[in-house]
Amino acid sequence: METKYAISGMTCDGCVNSVKNILETTSGIEEAKVQLAYPQAIINAEEAIDLAEINQLLRKKGNYTISEKPTHQDLPPMPGIKRKKTETMLPEISFNTYKPLIIIVAFIAGVSLLVQYPFQTINSNLWMRHFMAGFFLVFSFFKLLNISGFASSYKMYDIIAVKFHAWGYIYPFVELGLGIAYLINFNPTLTNWLTIIILGISSIGVIESNINKRKIKCACLGDVFNLPMSTVTIIEDLTMVAMAVLMLL
Repeated sequence: METKYAISGMTCDGCVNSVKNILETTSGIEEAKVQLAYPQAIINAEEAIDLAEINQLLRKKGNYTISEKPTHQDLPPMPGIKRKKTETMLPEISFNTYKPLIIIVAFIAGVSLLVQYPFQTINSNLWMRHFMAGFFLVFSFFKLLNISGFASSYKMYDIIAVKFHAWGYIYPFVELGLGIAYLINFNPTLTNWLTIIILGISSIGVIESNINKRKIKCACLGDVFNLPMSTVTIIEDLTMVAMAVLMLL
C-alpha cells in the first residue's frame, strides 16, 4: 500500500537523510521516498503506519513532523529510495571531490610534524604516532556529527556492519578510543595490533566494493562530505595498517 505524507521541518539534504533513516528502520515499511522540494514522503507499507510513533522518533532527530495529507497535490516525480540502498548522488571523481579529505590529512600530517619543533631531530615513529592519533580523533569527530548517517552509509560495504548493524554505531567510538590511545601512548603493542585488525577487516569491504565497481558513498568522513568509494579509500586504510606495522617493528 503506497501512501503520500507531508513532512515539515526539513531544510537541507541532511534533514532528508535523517528522516529517511528513521523511515527505513521502521517496522512494516517496505520502501520510502523522501524529497526536500515540496517536502513529502511516499511510503510503501504492508499496513497503515503509526504516525504518532514515527513523529516521536522524528522529534528526537529534529523539528520534523509527518502528517497524512500532503501540502501539494501535483508534485514533481521523486527519486526512489529503497531500503538497504543509498540514494546519494555521487559526484564525478576529481581533485575537488577529495579536496576536503586531502586538506584534513595534510593538516594532521603538518601538526604531527610541528609537535617536534624546533626539529633538532625528527623521530619518524613519534610522527607516525601523532599522525595516527590525529587521524583517528579527527575522523571519529566527523562520524559522530551524524552517527546514524555514518552507520547507514557504512553498512553498505563493511563486512561486519552489513551483518551486525550496531557495529556502524560502535565504530566511531572505537576510532575515538584508538586516537586517545595513540595520543597518550597507551600500550603501543596492543593499540597497533587493534589498528591492524580493525582497519584490515574494514579494508576488505572497501576493496570488494572497488573491485565490483559499486557506486556508493565512502563513510570515512561520516555523513558530512559526499565522498565516493574509490582506490583513495583503499590507500587510506592500508596506509594506516602499514604505519601500525612499522611501529610494531
